[in-house]
Amino acid sequence: MKNDPWDQKAARVLVRPLVKTPIHPNHVTIFNILVALIGCWLITKGDATSIGWGATLFALSRFFDHFDGELARQSGKTSKLGYYLDYVAGGISFGALFLSMGIGFSQSLLGGWAVLLGAAGTFSAVISVFLNLGIDKASKFEEGEAIGYPAFAGFELEDGIYLIAPVAWLGWLEPFFIAAGIGATIYTLWTAFSLVRLRTRKGTS
Repeated sequence: MKNDPWDQKAARVLVRPLVKTPIHPNHVTIFNILVALIGCWLITKGDATSIGWGATLFALSRFFDHFDGELARQSGKTSKLGYYLDYVAGGISFGALFLSMGIGFSQSLLGGWAVLLGAAGTFSAVISVFLNLGIDKASKFEEGEAIGYPAFAGFELEDGIYLIAPVAWLGWLEPFFIAAGIGATIYTLWTAFSLVRLRTRKGTS
């Protein structure tokens, strides 16, 4: 992707006040994980208000996810630990989200299917961490850059997660959960295909 997405551009500006402070990018990553986990904990409660606030916190955590990388670049504090920690943070956050929705909706009409769907989403989130790491490393043989993901008009495919907040407040999180569970599986398969394609191209180059 030639142009950065809108959320990353916003993060680049908002993170500037932190550049000359003692705050390290890894601190931001850990804070981001905590925000996501608190949001997920609220979702497990299952009542409308808790779900609404939990989804809002999770959406904010996804926005904050751009802050650590931008802070690292602007402050010159990039590190291998931060690189891997960012991937782990994403896996933990999304894994916890699916798990929390599975628990939260287990008392709904979905019943046991909610737990099963949540477990499938959690598994997909964890597997995707390793697949994305593999894609990042395999794609660097081409002009030293990581592979881009589907994007349009400044929005990436993953930006759809921001919809979780308004969807939750409107009371539509359950169908969103079903769609996201299916989507997570499709995304994992697409990521696996991308990794295989990259490794094949690298092997024949």
